[in-house]
Amino acid sequence: MLVFNAGSSSLKYKLFDAADAEHMEVLAQGMVDAIGTDHCCLKYDGQAAPAQLSSCRDALPLVFEQLVGEGKALASLDELDAVGHRVAHGGDAFGCSAVITDEVIAKIRRFNHLAPLHNPSALEVVGRCRELLPQTLQVAAFDTAFHQTMPARNYVYPIPYRYYEEHGIRRFGFHGMSHKYVSRRAAQFLGRNPHDLKMLTCHLGSGASLAAIDHGISMDTTMGYTPLDGVMMGTRSGSVAPAIITAIMEREGLSAVEMDAILNRESGLLGVSGVTGDLRKLKEVIAAGGDDAERSELAYDIFLTSIRRQIGAYLFELAGVDCIVCTAGVGENDPYARRLIFRGLEPFGICIDQDRNMVTGREDRIISTDDSAVKVLVIPTDEEAEIARDVALISAGEDISDPYKY
Repeated sequence: MLVFNAGSSSLKYKLFDAADAEHMEVLAQGMVDAIGTDHCCLKYDGQAAPAQLSSCRDALPLVFEQLVGEGKALASLDELDAVGHRVAHGGDAFGCSAVITDEVIAKIRRFNHLAPLHNPSALEVVGRCRELLPQTLQVAAFDTAFHQTMPARNYVYPIPYRYYEEHGIRRFGFHGMSHKYVSRRAAQFLGRNPHDLKMLTCHLGSGASLAAIDHGISMDTTMGYTPLDGVMMGTRSGSVAPAIITAIMEREGLSAVEMDAILNRESGLLGVSGVTGDLRKLKEVIAAGGDDAERSELAYDIFLTSIRRQIGAYLFELAGVDCIVCTAGVGENDPYARRLIFRGLEPFGICIDQDRNMVTGREDRIISTDDSAVKVLVIPTDEEAEIARDVALISAGEDISDPYKY
């Protein structure tokens, strides 16, 4: 089966050989990057082939050309059993992945305004795939679906209720495929049923979100109506006092579009440091000293503090947890950040083993001490594999309303 992840100017793909939902082998993967620019190219197997493409839809023939043919991953497109598509926003219309039909496409379009850089691109790819593979099962996997189990107290905003009723303004949550994947893997690693666990999952990358998962149900998550909400991120502010927004707009004469761009693309680590939104580069600036070091260190401290603050909130919301999972770029690969995030939390049953914390690699692993009441794990995320798993279950006629179905 083939999984597509369409962005605003890129198209990632991963081809799986799936014996069943739990046993998958990656046969090929790559991405078409910088679509619509002079730097557009197809990247695969360490190679970069230049291309001239104006949309994700136009990229599909190039992807199939790389995958299909003598000596390639597929002899023909007829070998494809199913195609999975990551869709950024399914709103409250989808609580799990769904077989793509005309009705499903119409529902997805209703939420295009909430993900204007991603949903239209995904629908372009869906439409082209349906043209090229009319008999092949197509499945939409939604980044918002996992969090649609949240109770109303956690998704309704404390503003006039009519905005929810009339305009659907509510918390949706994102990174759902990642939170679902790592929480399920963590339970498997611990030899536990996910329905018996209280978990806190931390997807910490350039985009970051945390989720509170209570016995298999996503109860709360930091991202909200859009991915701008929550903890501080690379270029996104995360949650800020609402009065700040109106004050800046009034003082600088900014439009809503201009203010949105500042909060999404000029804030976060980049905004505070004035240097970069990349945490790795930020640490290099701090280590080098110099004029930019002080503000860069402040940005780093704010980032870590925002995560610690949210961990504390979710520990109280769930009345304690059995495990905490770290994933994504920072969560998987930055032992220094992990050490600072969990420092001093021993009174709450969270004890990090510093030697285990320094281990690197793509393996699932525990970084807490043997006697830590709360197990802390590093689980490398694989959103494409989670999408493929949903596709395999749907192909087998399984009900996937339970996100942890075995």
